[in-house]
Amino acid sequence: MVNKLTAIVVAITTVLMSLTSMFVVVKAPKDETDFTPVIRFVACSDSHLKTAAGKGSYRIEKTAKLAYAIAKADDKYNNLDAFLINGDITNDGNIDQFAGFKVVADKYIKSETELLPIIALNHDFRNMKKATVAYFAQLMDKDPDYHKVVNGYHFIGISSSDDEEVNYTEAQRVWLKAQLDEAVKDDPNKPIFVSHHEHVRNTVYGSSDFDGWGIDDFTDILEQYPQVVDFSGHSHYPLNDPRSIWQGSFTAIGTGALAYMELTVEDQRKVHPTGNGLEAQFWIVELDKDSNMRLRGIDLIEQKVLCEYILANPANPNNREYTPEKQTARATAPVFAEDAKLKVFKAAKNVTVRFDAAQSTDSEPVFLYMVKVLNADGEVVKSDWVLPKYYSATVEKHERLKLGKFEKGEYTVSVTAKTAWDAESEAMTANFTVK
Repeated sequence: MVNKLTAIVVAITTVLMSLTSMFVVVKAPKDETDFTPVIRFVACSDSHLKTAAGKGSYRIEKTAKLAYAIAKADDKYNNLDAFLINGDITNDGNIDQFAGFKVVADKYIKSETELLPIIALNHDFRNMKKATVAYFAQLMDKDPDYHKVVNGYHFIGISSSDDEEVNYTEAQRVWLKAQLDEAVKDDPNKPIFVSHHEHVRNTVYGSSDFDGWGIDDFTDILEQYPQVVDFSGHSHYPLNDPRSIWQGSFTAIGTGALAYMELTVEDQRKVHPTGNGLEAQFWIVELDKDSNMRLRGIDLIEQKVLCEYILANPANPNNREYTPEKQTARATAPVFAEDAKLKVFKAAKNVTVRFDAAQSTDSEPVFLYMVKVLNADGEVVKSDWVLPKYYSATVEKHERLKLGKFEKGEYTVSVTAKTAWDAESEAMTANFTVK
């Protein structure tokens, strides 16, 4: 039994949440792909729940409701079989925040759906420290490290440890390998789904040494199992960025975030675009009878499909179409329309540019606009970038950038659009004079 204080907090939280749930309305986005699942689950992370009736609680509730609506809209298979949430469930690891999660989970995640949460040192352990693991297990009546079989597929989750010296203990590593061996023995031809909070280093977007959100605790283990499909969060980097799917010795997938978006752009990490807290994403993951996997990245706020990928059975190491090398080779350059305009506005000596958005020529979004200003001698005197809202279902038709002040002279401004794989458009240019 949870302690008396927690029971009281849960009761109060239930009342508060009941006052807001009536405002959560969902509508399933249209399914554009002919795909017949035999299993369907949610993969999400980083809700950063703060209050009983706040944004984090609301977004978990909405994720569940939207996922069930998506399932119900499928006339071939309408089950939602599992719900993965990969850590940083709470913002501060307080009793009332965990109580809020329990209430929303109990109320909106149905009994026929296997709830598979893990907790992470980054935020979930902030308040109760090493007592968090035991508390969460007692509250949720779940082991924070789990191995479940759902519809014949193995799901393995690893929470941060209660050892304050390390994020993950050697005992957890030994346990993970034993669970993987058990899953492979059961069926070596099916994907095995592994969940933990931090990305495996040097796999998906956000996991590099420079980004700073990757770990190598599990690398030597996972690379022994081509069947692994590894889900991780932590970075808050957009799941619809094509670099959030990585294939090598295993498959890795970033889960974005329910709380807010973050990115690395050029030589800047921890980039927080204006309005990034208004964004939320999660995956609907499905497999067919041959274990081919469909990933649909969902914009929770606008209830639209951001991206869609079909991966041939990822348990087979011959099926590796999403290596960085292959994705780079497939990438094609964006284009500006023939009537696209680049305008220069001057106020005193301050210069601002406004330009029409470029169009993607493949399935990947325009990731960045590079802006350069050259003087009459062809020297670059200003270089900057514009990050479009490619991580949102609503992409701007125009972009603006304040370039600042320039000395007297003749200048040319150049704008180039590029993808995440550095495929660049032809430059759009305009001339201006500062007198």
